[in-house]
Amino acid sequence: MPRTADHHERRRQIATAVCELISHHGLDAVTVARTAATAGISVGLVQHYFRTKDDMLLHAFQQVTTQIRDRVNAHVQAGARHHRPIAGILAEAMTELLPLDAVRRTEFRVTRAFAGRTLDVPALAEVDVRTARALRDDLAQAIHNGKECGEVAEDLAPRPAAVRLAAVTEGLAMQVYRTPETADEPLATSIIRSELATVFTGECHQYT
Repeated sequence: MPRTADHHERRRQIATAVCELISHHGLDAVTVARTAATAGISVGLVQHYFRTKDDMLLHAFQQVTTQIRDRVNAHVQAGARHHRPIAGILAEAMTELLPLDAVRRTEFRVTRAFAGRTLDVPALAEVDVRTARALRDDLAQAIHNGKECGEVAEDLAPRPAAVRLAAVTEGLAMQVYRTPETADEPLATSIIRSELATVFTGECHQYT
């Protein structure tokens, strides 16, 4: 039986409530009853869409990662339309992974809560591993594209460079989250650009 628009909207509503609870009170605050109250719906309706707390957390995590990917894709598409260098596009895209405002801090708390839960739930761990791998794959592909257009040296291996860029971004995200009073977007972007400059050492000749 096909899922209706109302079905997807209800699931989105519940996932948003889960994110709100995690953002303000932490993962332990997420229960079916509190999620229902936050979403403004009945406990029975929440249980109709999600059997367990882990099911709700998984959907909230997927909703957050979709939001982030949509913003990243918007940077990529805009950069391609304006014929911008790959390094510049990546700098803007990677900044979306940093908790530099209220929305991104909420997203960060949800992803961290999900990561913590994966230590006890193998099914969630598989999703976490796939998500992290997708980021590294995207970075490796961008570096490969950079080699083709002249921004990256021909002898540079994309995979190790992608792992390093992902690690720097994840570490920087944690530093920004821990010390929000120093969460300065220009500073964070400059750190990312400095790391990218060690990989993207050439100039793009694709549009010249």
